[in-house]
Amino acid sequence: MAIVIVVAIALAGATTLGTRHILSSQLDRQLDTASARQATHPGTGTCASIPGRGPAPGSDVLGNLLSSIFVARCANGQVSASMVAEGEVNSTVTTTYPEALGELLAVPADGHRRDVDLTGLGAYRVLSQVRDGTVYVVALPMESVNHAVNALLVLEAGLTVLALTTAGVVCRRVIVTSIKPLNRLAATANQVSELDLDSGEVNLPVRVPPTLSDPATEVGQVGYAFNHMLNNVEGALEARQRSETKVRQFVADASHELRNPLASIRGYAELTHRAAHDTPEPVRHAIDRIEAQATRMSSLVEDMLLLARLDNDQTFDLVPTDLVELVLNAVSDSRAAGTDHTWTLDLPDDPVTVAADPDRLTQVITNVLSNARKHTPPGTLVATSVSIADGLATVRIADTGPGIPESVRDTVFERFARADTARTASKEGSTGLGLSIVAAVMEAHQGSVHLDSRPVGPGSEPAGDQPGQHGTTVVLTLPLA
Repeated sequence: MAIVIVVAIALAGATTLGTRHILSSQLDRQLDTASARQATHPGTGTCASIPGRGPAPGSDVLGNLLSSIFVARCANGQVSASMVAEGEVNSTVTTTYPEALGELLAVPADGHRRDVDLTGLGAYRVLSQVRDGTVYVVALPMESVNHAVNALLVLEAGLTVLALTTAGVVCRRVIVTSIKPLNRLAATANQVSELDLDSGEVNLPVRVPPTLSDPATEVGQVGYAFNHMLNNVEGALEARQRSETKVRQFVADASHELRNPLASIRGYAELTHRAAHDTPEPVRHAIDRIEAQATRMSSLVEDMLLLARLDNDQTFDLVPTDLVELVLNAVSDSRAAGTDHTWTLDLPDDPVTVAADPDRLTQVITNVLSNARKHTPPGTLVATSVSIADGLATVRIADTGPGIPESVRDTVFERFARADTARTASKEGSTGLGLSIVAAVMEAHQGSVHLDSRPVGPGSEPAGDQPGQHGTTVVLTLPLA
């Protein structure tokens, strides 16, 4: 519409200028004719003019030029002026329009046509030239030209508005009709974008209908390409699912098969440790390390097996569980394991009952507390609280440690993810599965886990010893039973 408006204005302007030029050219020809006959018609502004009113010789030529003015200034300074009106010559211009007469005599006598706005008379086209020592001035009114141009402008404005309105209505209808297929393509794309494609078995039943996927049309080419893309995406998702299934099955099988050898290694290590009273110290130390690493590997295998089971079936035997009791026991155990930390509890007086698997939920809370103990320096405050709001039970575990760097903050719940070593002063090994188990178990409980961390800046000291000023906060949310 903007382009149409610009084109319409340009055409209207060009038409108006062209029409004005044509009418002005016609007026100039009349001006030349009147100027050529001025000297041969006494009484029409010549030195031979007789004052008074009467028929003008040659009025048959000048009679159609109403309000035309003829002025002659002779060599002796005498001025004669006449106005043609209704076929007669009025020679009283000198006294009737003295200001207009002065303006006409001020026009340079160089033979060039000029537009002059005469006082009391309006716009005139004026030609002034010198012949035989006499200055002849002819002025023809431009009222007809201006009237025609103004009428043309009004007509063009009306036609332009009508044309724009019609074009707008027609073009809108045509465009709306034309883009309906594109809207259907967009609706299909929106349906696909709302599907959960990040994991699991994915089915893409959405396709562009055959009527919109005919390559013979432009829209059909887009629809055909879109369907082809969906087919490729579906194939890639199926291949990814098959690969994930194989990996999960392998992890589950490997974890299961590793349990027995690891149990044997731990058993023989314990047996050797008990029987080796006279064994040299280096050998006893080696046996202790074998037993410790076998225990650690057994824990890793159990975690991997748990994650594999959760991937295959995220259902637990949920029973009403007192969350307060679980938190109290978990913090007590963590306090016994981390006597160099400061542990605080903020628990409600009444039980907080949630539908949960007690063992798995205890594992979740223990994992979070264990991370707060392992990955913070001695003397760190770890505050744990339980609250209820909007039908949800919330467990908040906050520490005043160094915090988690922003570069790894978004991946802490992924498997085998580990925070920067700057966060921890502990020498205890980490498998990187603790928080991934937390996320998987919370999802299986229809709950959620959220982490917020404010690392201490380089070279700066903690602003205080209260959680929230710095450190890491983990929030576990569960629906009430």
